[in-house]
Amino acid sequence: MVQRTVSSKNTARKGRPTELRRAEQQRAQETRSAILNAALSEFAAKGFDAASIRSIADRVGLQHPLITYHYRSKDVLWQEVAEYVFEHIRHEWDAHLAETAAVSAADHVKGMYKALFKFTVDYPEFHRFMLQEFLSYSPRLQWLADTVLKPLISWLLPQIRAAQEEGALPQCEPIIFHYLLISLTSTLSGFGPEMQATANISSSDPKVVDSYWQMVEELIFHRETRPSRSATVEPRANRAVKQPRVSGRSKTKTAA
Repeated sequence: MVQRTVSSKNTARKGRPTELRRAEQQRAQETRSAILNAALSEFAAKGFDAASIRSIADRVGLQHPLITYHYRSKDVLWQEVAEYVFEHIRHEWDAHLAETAAVSAADHVKGMYKALFKFTVDYPEFHRFMLQEFLSYSPRLQWLADTVLKPLISWLLPQIRAAQEEGALPQCEPIIFHYLLISLTSTLSGFGPEMQATANISSSDPKVVDSYWQMVEELIFHRETRPSRSATVEPRANRAVKQPRVSGRSKTKTAA
């Protein structure tokens, strides 16, 4: 009985530090997520130059030094925000691929852009954050292109080409098709305030969101697919689809 009690106490002593460490890690994770969400809103609203660490701290209700403790400069914080949001997008794409492993290339393409569309509706700040950088060339835009955009585009273009070979998508340069879909997926997040002012329509209304995407599908994806050129060759869309490896430091997961 005594031996059991001592053993129990020893186990408690050993377990408590682990539990404390986990709790501290959880709090640190939550703090970083709060900072990154606040920074996303700040950069989206003001752009990089006008945004400030102090304003970001005010948005999240933290002391200014705590922000710089986690992110030593505004440049580092901006890069972490970019990686943070694209990590979330990649997570949505992974979920789509896991659910639709054996569909056509056109279905893969449609699912990818639908996931991006839903993300921009849920996080309209993402489109505004990107738009702030697209207005003119900057080292940040080049970093974003090299680190995130080019790997993702290089992964998407073969999917678009495969869907075009099926006859399921319009025949054009795949990169042009990509940016056409980028424009369509960002319409609600980009014009939401204007739609509210001119037509009293909420761009986040689920009925508006569903209706809009249905129209995109009818305009872009409703085409008859041609039969495969060879029954003995496995269609590209049925081959394993692997996500691109994107360089970056951030491993923080976006809060659901």
